[in-house]
Amino acid sequence: MPSLIVLNSRSATLQGDSLVLTGVMPNSIIFADRPVRAAGHQLTADIVADWGTGKDSFAGDPPNATVSAFNTKDGSVKDAVVVLKNPKLDGDKLVFAVQTLEGDLNGADGAASIFIDIIGRPFTPLSFAGVARRTAYRGAMYARAAAVGAAYARPYCGYYPYPPCY
Repeated sequence: MPSLIVLNSRSATLQGDSLVLTGVMPNSIIFADRPVRAAGHQLTADIVADWGTGKDSFAGDPPNATVSAFNTKDGSVKDAVVVLKNPKLDGDKLVFAVQTLEGDLNGADGAASIFIDIIGRPFTPLSFAGVARRTAYRGAMYARAAAVGAAYARPYCGYYPYPPCY
């Protein structure tokens, strides 16, 4: 069943084309949405080992992920949306090759969570990253439409179709 994965670590940094998770937890959370509503844990090492397994593997179709990390100085959260590739686990350090789609982790020095999407296609309805990108796009689109509408608003003259009233 399609599942979402959450990895937690003490810190996360984007270093060029790499996402470095330090102090990654040995267990990851895996859960499925309705109608199944299953939840559980899997060893992070097993997730990395299974990365290229199966016909729909993450190696063949890299997943999107949202990385959220705390800035301990001001309590803010920094987010980045990335495509995860080629994980390497060494003790409690996990490194992914990444393509950054948006955001950054500059200033983040605290705990981090990585929300791995079930598939790598960013505009799929089930994609967290796709939802975030569509929401941002729609917000910008609606804001632009509201601004344009307000700029061209004319009083209603009492009949339809109505020409602009001056």
